[in-house]
Amino acid sequence: MITESDLHQISLAAIFSFLGLVIFVLGFYTLDKLTPGNLWHEIIEEHNVALAVVVGACALGISLIIAAALLG
Repeated sequence: MITESDLHQISLAAIFSFLGLVIFVLGFYTLDKLTPGNLWHEIIEEHNVALAVVVGACALGISLIIAAALLG
């Protein structure tokens, strides 16, 4: 049986998840604008594996920072 406290916790989790995703997208967009050239063109069409690794590492870094900020 779901109580009112459970619904409150679920709604907070949904809000924080949405907020985290929005911040992640903004951070990734900023990363894309700060780097020279077009990231997706380099990764998809030119098969630049090194750039893909760097972008993946940045995505993980942004995610960890957001998670730490949201958890307090």
